[in-house]
Amino acid sequence: MTPRRPDVERDPGLQPERTRLAWRRTTLTGAVVAVLAVKSALRGGPSVAGLAAAGLCAVLWLGLLALAHRRIGTLAAARPAVLSPRTAVAAVLCTVALAVCGAVLVF
Repeated sequence: MTPRRPDVERDPGLQPERTRLAWRRTTLTGAVVAVLAVKSALRGGPSVAGLAAAGLCAVLWLGLLALAHRRIGTLAAARPAVLSPRTAVAAVLCTVALAVCGAVLVF
């Protein structure tokens, strides 16, 4: 394995674009889950628990959207910063919690 030389110009290729598209797909999927959660919560008449779960889904989606927006902005730089572990963990937790909330509302 050849060590990376800092004086060589980096050619990112299409990797930043693929990463931006992946973040956008993830937020779109989260939006679909949040919308379906609200629809499920309102089916058969609204209940306090259903509305609370739907509200939680909406908040989790907004959190994921904010994380994705920040990361997409970072990827626009010539040398994008590495994704911090804190941001990665937050994104994973939002995604998993959103999936769990959606599954709870559907079943």
